Parts: sequence; C-alpha cells; structure tokens
Amino acid sequence: MNTLSNSIKEATKAGHQDTEKKVVLRIKQIKNEQDYLDLLKCFYAYFSVVERAIAPYITASILPDHRDRRNASYIKADILELGGDLTNLPAASAPAVSSNIQAMGALYVLEGSIMGGPYIVQMLRKLGINRGFSFFSGYGEHAGLMWRTFSEALNSLPKSELDNLRAMDTAVETFRNFGDVFAQEPLLK
Repeated sequence: MNTLSNSIKEATKAGHQDTEKKVVLRIKQIKNEQDYLDLLKCFYAYFSVVERAIAPYITASILPDHRDRRNASYIKADILELGGDLTNLPAASAPAVSSNIQAMGALYVLEGSIMGGPYIVQMLRKLGINRGFSFFSGYGEHAGLMWRTFSEALNSLPKSELDNLRAMDTAVETFRNFGDVFAQEPLLK
C-alpha cells in the first residue's frame, strides 16, 4: 500500500543510511562516559531545535499521544545523570517547517531514530557504558504500537500530492541536517 509513511521511507532511504553511518561511526569512537556525553549532546542539540520548529504544528488533534513520546527532555535527563550539562552543544539546524504536514515529516525522522535506540543501547553496553539510557531505551514493549499510532496519524494528514511532497521534502531535509550534526568533530574537552 502506498502510504505517506512508505513514501517517506523510500524518499529518505539514502539520507537515513548516511545519517546512520555517521551515528554508528561516532558510537564506535566511544571510549568512556565523556564520549557518550558528546554523542548525547548531538542528539539533544538536534532534537531540541527540531522540536521547537514543529511545536506550533503538532497538536493533540494531529497526534493525540504527542506528549507521551520521547523527546529532548529524556536526552537532557541522560546528560545530567552522567554528570554533564547543556553547554558546548554542536551546531544544529531544523528543517524549514510551516505546516502540520511538514512537522509530521520532520517528526517521522525523530520517531524513527527513537525506534533505533535499543540497538544503540546494545552497542554502548558492549563498549562498557551502562547508564544514561532513558532516551535510547525507546518505548520498550510499546515500540510497535507507538510507531503504528504515529504512522496512522501521519498517513491520515495528506489532502493532496503536494502535501505528500512537502512531508517527504521535509523528512529528507531533516535527515540531512541530522547527519550534519554527527559529521562535526567532537567538541574538544
């Protein structure tokens, strides 16, 4: 079935793979909790800027469980648990968002990255990192339900092919900007 979520998945395949490679490379460079803090700061910087950009457009009528979803506050809690702070964040740019369909296109990328969080936790545990996982733990046993709920809300929005294109373009830009955060050199300590 050709739904908007499937169309976004196809449109963002290259950007998704590119961003994933950059994130995995950063994870493989982690040697201690400070390095993990640097990774979390990348996620926090990006999630924060995108959440601010989409906030005016994601309402309970668009996504009823929006307030129950993982967000930058979980990343902040993990940073603080590890003794870090929110200074020296990497540069991050949100995609251009001026409608609910674009906001949901951007949120598609954030929600997808949350779904990949448990794999990141596995990688980090193998590297000796054992705390600061409230964000990357994702939705646990509710992951499938949360993704279905999000996808259904996304797929119910488009009223035209232009809506589909706007959502796809925003998702592509969101992935590109997300990857740019991880392409930066880790901050000097």
